[in-house]
Amino acid sequence: MDLRRYKLATLAAAGRLRSSYCCLAHGTVLAERFGEPVAQLAADHRAAGLDAVDVAVMDLAGQVVDDATAIDESDLRRLRDLGLSQEEVMDVVLAAAARCFFSKTLDALGVRPDSSYHELEPGLRQALTVGRPIADR
Repeated sequence: MDLRRYKLATLAAAGRLRSSYCCLAHGTVLAERFGEPVAQLAADHRAAGLDAVDVAVMDLAGQVVDDATAIDESDLRRLRDLGLSQEEVMDVVLAAAARCFFSKTLDALGVRPDSSYHELEPGLRQALTVGRPIADR
């Protein structure tokens, strides 16, 4: 999976999990390295100007978090119809499932996002702080 797609899937999953740590870490990469409108993506990825593939990737990652048991063939076919291979669809599912594990682990242990995130532009920082607050400086 290319890095940008991984970060999009991860941001979608982390947002649904309310993981500030993961939203800040991966959202910052999307903004700095790829120039993505991350605050808009966090608010509503469907209205952030993404193409159909990126929207579908973020949708599926969110579905994995919300209720993986409700995912059926039509959900997976949507991505294949947009040109993704079965392996690429699997990558999206694995990225979201791994985010569930990692985010839940961090939150259960009370880990807060690094204090360096206080330096982000305030609107971006606020959009990505969806759960635990950023650590004190």
